[in-house]
Amino acid sequence: MTTNQTTTTGLGLRRQFNDLGTGAGYTLLLVRLVTGYWFLHAGWTKFAFVAGEPFTAAGYLANADSPIAWLFGFVAETPWLLEFTNFMIPIGEFMIGLGLIVGALTRLAAFFGGFLMVMFYLGNADWAHGYVNGDLLGLMMFAIVGVLAAGRVAGIDAVLEDTEFVEQRPWLRYLLG
Repeated sequence: MTTNQTTTTGLGLRRQFNDLGTGAGYTLLLVRLVTGYWFLHAGWTKFAFVAGEPFTAAGYLANADSPIAWLFGFVAETPWLLEFTNFMIPIGEFMIGLGLIVGALTRLAAFFGGFLMVMFYLGNADWAHGYVNGDLLGLMMFAIVGVLAAGRVAGIDAVLEDTEFVEQRPWLRYLLG
């Protein structure tokens, strides 16, 4: 049974895809799960110390051929900022992936995933074959997940949004979904 009801909340937010039984719902769920697995796996492999070496972004940041190379260079030359980056990239990727897979705080996860993808896109800047590459497509995946509130399709966000706590604080729906 398909229930594509649309209701308006106090903030003017519209809730759609109440049921997984639509083609759009299945597609959105698949995009969320694939994107979540991609980032969960990327974060996990950095935790796992590939080839016995801990993850470090120093070489990548110092040698980036990028429009924002000055920023990457500053991070690479600032020890505390580099250590923060070395810690936050694996943790961030893992937590973003986990959030997308279970459908919890999906819009927040998609926002930070999109932020990382912008940094990766500008950091790689390998545009010899055009501006469309895997990093840009990853950014588009996060945009789709966030804008279409993919956590409401078979995700924890759908349950959280129906709680009294969230109904009393409608601004939380901007993080959920």
